[in-house]
Amino acid sequence: MTTGPVDTGTLAQIERRVLWLAVRMVDHANRRGDTEVKVGGHQASSASMATIMTALWFAHIGGEDKVAVKPHASPVYHAIKYLTGELDREWLTTLRQRGGLQAYPSRTKDPDVADFSTGSVGLGAVAPLFSAATRRYVDAHFGERPPARFIATVGDAELDEGNVWEAIADPATQGLGNVTLVVDLNRQSLDRVVPGIQAVRLERFFAEAGWHVVEAKYGHRLQEAFAGPGGAELRAHIDAMPNEAYQSLFALDGPAVREKFLVDASASVRTLVGDLDDGALTDLVFNLGGHDLGLLVESFRECDRVTDRPSVVFAYTIKGHGLPLAGDPLNHAALLTPDQIDTFRSDVGLTDETEWDRFDADSAAGLLCAEVGGDINNLPPPGRPASGVPSSSGPMPLVRPTSTQEAFGRVLTNLADIDEVRPRLVTTSPDVSLSTNLGGFINKRGVFAPDDGDDHGGGERLLRWAPSPEGQHIELGISEMNLFLLLGQLGMAHEHHGEMLLPVGTVYDPFVLRGLDAFVYSLYNGSRFVVAGTPSGVTLAPEGGAHQSTITPSVGLELPGVCYCEPAFAPEVDWLLCDGLDALGRPDGESLYLRLSTRPIDQAPFVDLVDRVGDEQLRADVLAGGYRLLEPPSEGDGAVTLVATGAMVPEAVEAAAQLADEGVDAGVVVVTSADRIYRGWQGGIRAAVGHGSTRVDENHLDRLVPIEERDRPIVSVHDGSSHTLAWLGTALGCRQYPLGVERFGESGTIADLHELTGISAGHIVSTALLAVS
Repeated sequence: MTTGPVDTGTLAQIERRVLWLAVRMVDHANRRGDTEVKVGGHQASSASMATIMTALWFAHIGGEDKVAVKPHASPVYHAIKYLTGELDREWLTTLRQRGGLQAYPSRTKDPDVADFSTGSVGLGAVAPLFSAATRRYVDAHFGERPPARFIATVGDAELDEGNVWEAIADPATQGLGNVTLVVDLNRQSLDRVVPGIQAVRLERFFAEAGWHVVEAKYGHRLQEAFAGPGGAELRAHIDAMPNEAYQSLFALDGPAVREKFLVDASASVRTLVGDLDDGALTDLVFNLGGHDLGLLVESFRECDRVTDRPSVVFAYTIKGHGLPLAGDPLNHAALLTPDQIDTFRSDVGLTDETEWDRFDADSAAGLLCAEVGGDINNLPPPGRPASGVPSSSGPMPLVRPTSTQEAFGRVLTNLADIDEVRPRLVTTSPDVSLSTNLGGFINKRGVFAPDDGDDHGGGERLLRWAPSPEGQHIELGISEMNLFLLLGQLGMAHEHHGEMLLPVGTVYDPFVLRGLDAFVYSLYNGSRFVVAGTPSGVTLAPEGGAHQSTITPSVGLELPGVCYCEPAFAPEVDWLLCDGLDALGRPDGESLYLRLSTRPIDQAPFVDLVDRVGDEQLRADVLAGGYRLLEPPSEGDGAVTLVATGAMVPEAVEAAAQLADEGVDAGVVVVTSADRIYRGWQGGIRAAVGHGSTRVDENHLDRLVPIEERDRPIVSVHDGSSHTLAWLGTALGCRQYPLGVERFGESGTIADLHELTGISAGHIVSTALLAVS
């Protein structure tokens, strides 16, 4: 971290080279001639950020600091990493090509991005905020880490995203004085010039949310002019100019700038600028704070001095600053022409042979780049340690009907008693901790807050809610986006803060979709966590359609980086959750999405199966994705295979009994993870294709429905879209009749809604009779 005097001359030299490299990288990517579509890139957006990022990297941040880079400024970031020796020369010509630098910064795919992936608008903007909240939690539980700042650089238009305001207003993110948001306020979005009033509103919104607001609007030359005779009138004249009018100045030269600028100007303003030639006037008017290196460094240091709340810096910039396309309202995706590139290269003092060179090692710029590279080099984190989570949290009582949501709460409470696991468990929810069965865990481990608080008589209630630094539950406001953003950062605690956590989040299952963008973002970052969507499906019955989920299983099945599981019996929850937590520390691990239900299910069929096959084999089958709950009594021509998952297993068992009365033999297969079964089937196909084989190796699905039973039809039933399991017939090569929920639900009893949506035991029986007829 730099605190001494700043050599703005050397910084300006570096800034110019950074801008050149960023622009040339985009230019090269678009002129490779090996693509059928436009490659794209953002030269103008990079130009507006070059000064900000130069000031940050070469005069402010240190090795422990974490920075989220504005997505469209990724070429600037890579240029900086190249100049500091952290990126090899060969990467500069690989932007946006296979195996090369990504379009936007990516933790998992770029060679030089260690902190945050960005690109999903609004999410990278607040990821450092949740990372800082994670750091605060880690410090409280494992001892203080070295000081670190958490910084995000964003465009002003990116603040249109509602999730930004959800994040800054959440109580869990308050008081984080090591957070700074730097807004590139260039007043342009993709399609328009942002109205001037918007900037004022944004500053007020942050201030009212308790943030420290810094405005880097005018550079030192303008500030000096404001301080002189007539300066107040000059400032009032500029402040009063609409953004659209100010923006139009950038496309003008010489006398045209003067004429346009002086429209509606007072006599004192005309007198003040009368002694300036056209070039000096243009330089003065365009002297914005976001392109004043010294002012930016001063602004960042001011943020450091405010330690009781987050800070935001509004850095006024010109989109395309320093390029021929500066300020053009249509410059977002515009590219410099080859002639303009040649001119720029010459102006920087480079040739075709030296255009990709670093600074001379002995020059002031070269020495500063080497110093920065040595201090903040992105070193790969060590591998995650073993989690210490056992294969089971302990015996599960199976003498009465139990819901999977109830079992989930019991497992977490049991794990809180295991010494190797307890310190790393952390739970969170968006104001639904009680209704998702986290109460037992919270009573044992408490609610986290940076300072001790009063639960105002909560000790007399069933739930103890006294917040303290020792607590291990983080309660959020009602924002599913915040839930997944926080889970994402808790799940990267090992990489960012040196301590692995075992994060578990809960949310009503339909509202997984409300936080889906942040869910995807966190997985793309390579984070690992457990989320329980509960309660789910129309089996929630009386709650009505607004709380009933139908398509979330498909989300879990199709998302990379997460395994979707839907248990039916309590021991399944225990085994799947313990395995999922353990996977957070495995080299090949991933996140876990548990879809749970509030429906109490009789545990007797599972107890009987344990007696027949044993715990060890049954656990292996559950973790592999499914097991055979009921074997068909014979192999007659009138046999059918019933496949069920989660809360629908009782219907399948009941249907099998009714079919037996009809003379139809029915076996019942329970799918605990359609995700794992599908992956096994697809993996076998891919392996065979990859090896040029005509034979696919056996997978778990083959063991669930062996070849000798493939002549039987399948009836699948799911408390969700029938599409989730509809691929089974294709995989097995047999006829399938999928049942599921294809309409919005309503209030009623479980029996009512299963009947209305066509997933009752009676529907299973009727479909099976049709299948075998």
